[in-house]
Amino acid sequence: MLVECVPNFSEGRDQSVIDAIAQAAAATDYVRVLDVDPGADTNRTVLTFVGPPEAVLEGAFRVIETAADLIDMRKHRGAHARHGAVDVCPFVPVSGVTMEDCAKLARTLGKRVGDELGIPVYLYEQAALRPERKNLAYVRQGEYEALPKKLADPHWAPDFGPAQWNDQAARTGVVTIGAREFLVAYNINLNTRDKRHAIDIAFAIRKKGRSVRRGNIHPHYFRGEILRYSPSKRILPCGMCHEIAETTDTLRQHYRAKHDFNWPVFLKLWNQPIDGLEGRPVKAPGLFDHCKATGWVIEEYGCAQITMNLTNIYATPVHEVLEACRRLAHERGLVVTGSEIVGLVPFQALYDAGLYYIDRYGGPKGLPWRDILDVAVRSMGFSEVAPFEIEKKVIGLPERPARCLMSLSARDFVDEVSRESPAPGGGSVAALAGALGAALAGMVANLTVGKEGYEEVYGELNEVALKTQAIQQKLSGAVDTDTEAFNSVLEAMRLPSGGPEQKERRRRAIQEGYKAASKVPLETAKLCLQALELALIVVKKGNTASITDGGVAALMACAGVEGAVYNVRVNLPSIRDEEFRAMMAEELNDLVQKARQLRDDIDQRVSDSSR
Repeated sequence: MLVECVPNFSEGRDQSVIDAIAQAAAATDYVRVLDVDPGADTNRTVLTFVGPPEAVLEGAFRVIETAADLIDMRKHRGAHARHGAVDVCPFVPVSGVTMEDCAKLARTLGKRVGDELGIPVYLYEQAALRPERKNLAYVRQGEYEALPKKLADPHWAPDFGPAQWNDQAARTGVVTIGAREFLVAYNINLNTRDKRHAIDIAFAIRKKGRSVRRGNIHPHYFRGEILRYSPSKRILPCGMCHEIAETTDTLRQHYRAKHDFNWPVFLKLWNQPIDGLEGRPVKAPGLFDHCKATGWVIEEYGCAQITMNLTNIYATPVHEVLEACRRLAHERGLVVTGSEIVGLVPFQALYDAGLYYIDRYGGPKGLPWRDILDVAVRSMGFSEVAPFEIEKKVIGLPERPARCLMSLSARDFVDEVSRESPAPGGGSVAALAGALGAALAGMVANLTVGKEGYEEVYGELNEVALKTQAIQQKLSGAVDTDTEAFNSVLEAMRLPSGGPEQKERRRRAIQEGYKAASKVPLETAKLCLQALELALIVVKKGNTASITDGGVAALMACAGVEGAVYNVRVNLPSIRDEEFRAMMAEELNDLVQKARQLRDDIDQRVSDSSR
């Protein structure tokens, strides 16, 4: 069970305070701090840590307690919106926990902070107790300066803690605690120091949208005149096209029919009553549903930034938002010079971005994942203001444990195989052979994509290369899992066998160990067969100058199939389950037969090509 917590606290300049707050989390048992990202101009730090639910709950309390001791909000100034020493403290489900679990953590923490620390607490997002408080922007409106009036208003009574403005509240402000999905904090840099340009583009992309303007809107939209409703004159403009309706009913129908858009719901987002539109500005939604954005100037960087939170990066991908901002900036005579991730970004989001940019320039996509991520980092300008370290900034990397077999050099791996220990053995070597076969097939595919004369197969071989990468990664992992599977047999054999119960327990454990040790190389054989099938495609359709590489890929993959099958068969006599043994034997024969047929077909094609 793993939960992520991302407290944002209102200090980005005093390193001693930042370190003390981060250490409060790091010193909590079972908590691992992933990232500490301070900003001097925003005067705010984003702290990211993970751990089991109860440990993260304790770590979050310690962070809030420490921040309350060290930060005086009466002295705080910064570009970012804020209303407390710990401004927000969200819990994010990672694995083995639900959103409701995280909402319960938020409520538990909120009560504890209110009771023990005497800090007013609001709950937001999925932990909110009131529907209107789900939106952080709504809860934080007016920021710290509005708190004396808000805390005196029963409508703004906190969910936990004292509802009063006193010396303590003046010092700590309030804390907003919640539960949400993974959020990416993302900033895009412009070649200007004028905040208006950043706000202008931010309003164009954010879900909430902006006021519609007419007239002098090119190149700078914000210079235009705001368009307004005039029901008294039967003038009700559409915010998404140039249609002008005479009644609200007609305009509602127009939005639904022409734009598939719920206009009344959108009006509520702007607190515009449908029967009170006279003189109100016409609003239009922005480009992206899961985007909250504004603009500011970061003096440290010497530029204006479009700053945003992306609340669903799979429905609203980071790279699509960047490209929209590049287009909007170009229309305004501006240039996007780079961008930055604040905190962490999921591996898949950055991987998808890399594939997007490779596809745009027609390059091969079947590359190692690190190469794909490097393309994304360069294409998105992540290193413009500070080095972007993939290992620190990307969560969910396909990690290779430092002590795994595949982390060894080729020489060390060969030496390790040669030693007197039974593992790594034939199963690991078979997996490695298959991985090399898949890699070679991918190389031929990549050498074909973009080469003149092979335009008709670009798309197909790009997909082949992507598949070889996936197979290669799985087989690379199997180099170690084969060893681990056999270790389960060895461990079972070491179990005590004194009395009848111990003997039976040991016997069952050994049987399960042999079954597990059989299933791992069986999966290896299947993956190697897939590599063979891809090798046939690249030999048939790939770059003819590399056809022999395709042939070697087939030989290696076939060796992987047959070697893995050997390692299944050697375990079968030790398994007493006759049905399991018969099923395995039939499947193994089929795998070997198919592999040899593919190998022979490829061998014939390679041989014919040299005549």
